[in-house]
Amino acid sequence: MKKHRIILALLLLAVIVRLYKISTPLLDWHSFRQVDTASVTQQFVVNGIDILHPRYHDLSNIQSGKENPEGWRMVELPLPQAMVAAVVRAVPAFSLVVVSRLLTILFSLITLASIYYLVRDISGEIPARMAALVFAVLPYSVFYSRVIMPDPIMVGLSSAAILCFWLWTKNVQARYILLTGLLMALSLLIKPFSLFLAPVFLAVAITQFAKIGWKKIIQAVVIGGISLLPLLWWRNWIIQFPAGIPASDWLYNGPINEVPPRLRPVWFRWLWYERLTKLMLGYVGVTFLFSNFISFFSKISKRTRNELVIYGSWWLAVILFFIVIARGNVQHDYYQIFMLPILSISVGRGMYLLFEFLKKYGTRVAYVVVICLFATMQFLAWQQVKGYYVINHWEYVEAGSRVQALTNPDDIVIAPAFGDTMFLFQTRRRGWPIGFEIDKKIAAGAQYYITTSYDDEARELEKEYLTLEKTDKYLFLDLQKHL
Repeated sequence: MKKHRIILALLLLAVIVRLYKISTPLLDWHSFRQVDTASVTQQFVVNGIDILHPRYHDLSNIQSGKENPEGWRMVELPLPQAMVAAVVRAVPAFSLVVVSRLLTILFSLITLASIYYLVRDISGEIPARMAALVFAVLPYSVFYSRVIMPDPIMVGLSSAAILCFWLWTKNVQARYILLTGLLMALSLLIKPFSLFLAPVFLAVAITQFAKIGWKKIIQAVVIGGISLLPLLWWRNWIIQFPAGIPASDWLYNGPINEVPPRLRPVWFRWLWYERLTKLMLGYVGVTFLFSNFISFFSKISKRTRNELVIYGSWWLAVILFFIVIARGNVQHDYYQIFMLPILSISVGRGMYLLFEFLKKYGTRVAYVVVICLFATMQFLAWQQVKGYYVINHWEYVEAGSRVQALTNPDDIVIAPAFGDTMFLFQTRRRGWPIGFEIDKKIAAGAQYYITTSYDDEARELEKEYLTLEKTDKYLFLDLQKHL
């Protein structure tokens, strides 16, 4: 405990800040993406765990463009959902949402520990502490370390894989390279974006080539190739369920207002200003990024050279990810979870280098400047992120609870929310997150209609079908009973 007290304190701090609003309903920022993941867990809880046949609540054709009456959800291998479902099935009193968030927090702690031990070996103890601290408390990092998405889990597994690979190049023990392969295989199954981290592994191998040699390099390549096989198997498996595979071509360079965003002004603005500078670093945090260049103005040691090669390759991986997955990154800020490890490392290292540079003007001056910049970064970044925790549709919770109270678990509902599944998830029932063509949906099995928008469609259906409940917040109709 004494030997590892610093990392333990950082882990404890990270847990504390991530528990903020841990039990709120799943209606916060990007809840549309979170409920798609949580819905798979919910179906596992109700129907039993079957990771090869994941289903979710949405029966519409919105995501894949194909009718999906079985509710297939064929994206990532649902290992995290299966883990949560096993806990909730064993202890039904536990909240599915809370347990899911706690699992994400656990993987974020793996990321934090991986950052700390990797940077400690490459850059030293103080930069390691700074990097881990940044990851622990940066508002963007805190929020996205407790969301119900595959991305933070992918980052945790891939960061641990990089650490294990580094340890293997130092110790050349088979357990480390085998663990690297296992972690990368799992990371790719959760989300294949881990493939973009290949330059990092290459950079580590280059910096440690004198120790490992060509024979070990070939061994690492073989292990890397094997780690791809589970992903290839999974991708081959899910093509049997095309209705459950969301359309993804738009992620690469799908047009925004008929213009592809890749490397255009909109790409630079949203990724490098709106997201990196403003959202993540609260404007002033970019000072720490630029402070990394201080090392260029002194004699470059072997340690510095290794830092530049490894950390530079990591930034190269991020840039390649931004370029290839251009539309996805521009449209959704959660895609930048991918860059959190190297961002934390760079900001932490920049804090250390800036402090060392300012010490010539006095240690007190160095402390004051660095602490003030860090506190300002935290404050301004929090102003951007605090709205992410806000819930704007509490009526969804109230209406959803009434559906649960008045219907059976196997009943099928229509819960219109302009195609957003967050309302449907609150009902804990399968069905459609959008109205229109109601007769067609009834023929496909829809039994109830619940809406919080008293629009033309709701008024027409109210005249035709039995009203179960009507309040100033929602209208609940029984589609099985005509008036």
